[in-house]
Amino acid sequence: MAKKLPSGLKLMGISPNILLKNVENTAPFLFQGEIETSGPNRAYLAKLVFYKKNLKALAHIDLTEYFHLCLAAHWASAGTFVPTDVDNQIREGLWRHETVGAHIQKMAKLTIESWQWDYEQVTNRKSYNSASSQVMSTHEGTWLSVAIGAYNALIKNKFPKLAQDVADVILAEIDKEEKLLLELREKKDHINFLRSTALMAHNFGDLDRVIDQWQMSPDDPFHQRIYKLGHNLNANYSPVLVYAGQVNKAFLANENHRHMSMRQPRGIRKSHKFLIPVGPFMDDWGKVLGESNVLSPIEKIEIIAAFHDGYNRQDLAFGYIRAFKGLISALPQGLESLERDLPFDFYQTLKKSKFATMAEQSKDEFEDIFKNKLEEFVCPMTQIKF
Repeated sequence: MAKKLPSGLKLMGISPNILLKNVENTAPFLFQGEIETSGPNRAYLAKLVFYKKNLKALAHIDLTEYFHLCLAAHWASAGTFVPTDVDNQIREGLWRHETVGAHIQKMAKLTIESWQWDYEQVTNRKSYNSASSQVMSTHEGTWLSVAIGAYNALIKNKFPKLAQDVADVILAEIDKEEKLLLELREKKDHINFLRSTALMAHNFGDLDRVIDQWQMSPDDPFHQRIYKLGHNLNANYSPVLVYAGQVNKAFLANENHRHMSMRQPRGIRKSHKFLIPVGPFMDDWGKVLGESNVLSPIEKIEIIAAFHDGYNRQDLAFGYIRAFKGLISALPQGLESLERDLPFDFYQTLKKSKFATMAEQSKDEFEDIFKNKLEEFVCPMTQIKF
């Protein structure tokens, strides 16, 4: 049922004040001064903080501002444990709003602008190319999914010039990800290459889903240029994209999912430093959790229990084991540091478990296994080796 704000805006989706509550629930640190909201490309973070302090102002927003708020909320929460549920709104729903004709150009320009938004503080799902200081995350996939929605809406509403502007930035993002993969492979940066394959698979997967959602014609030249890039060879791009898709499928597909078990321990939401990284390379993240003075012993135990639960839920996923290893390694006496607060049954189960035994492997030993497997892997579709 549609809701109508005092401004006259009719909404089928979540009301703005509830959206802000959802952001606060999953990213309370945003409103506690922990992260920097000033500076270039962080205005979206400042916007959320402003509205949190001025809730009455939400009653007067129009469609463009609501779209901006949804973008900001999703960018701020996409790297958290409970992202805001506005995906379909920003990908399609708001682009089909009954008043979109008066707002579509502003919304499209906001979409282009959001490609440059600074997400560094609100996600840990990143890979790096230190040679060029380039960073890639799952936020690029979020952006691609919104951008292709904008493109389709602009074509539908007969704004071909602006649609081409959006398309140009989509192509620039694809080129950026292709270049990152090529450079990391050339540098033999095994771990960041592996991280990047998981991110690329996520990002192009988001793009493909929204292409299907908008029912783009397979005969459309733009569809042919950008669809299924991680799956099918494309004359416009290096086969490294398909190779990366196959690497992700072979080595990381079980590791990077919704992390449902990690929604349980509330303490892990206290700081942006606790946001989850790309699996399975989670030793350093676990160490941050173990060393933290912000987390109590009880909260660390709750996190360990979530690791154990996640491992049991997700067969053949090693990330939670590595995070557990990092966490207990940071404690003065390892797991025994928490023994006084650990439930006896859980402590005994944990000590005797395969989970704990596998965690005895060092970070270097674990990563060397992945490096060696990557060296040996031959892509079945391209015959490429690392």
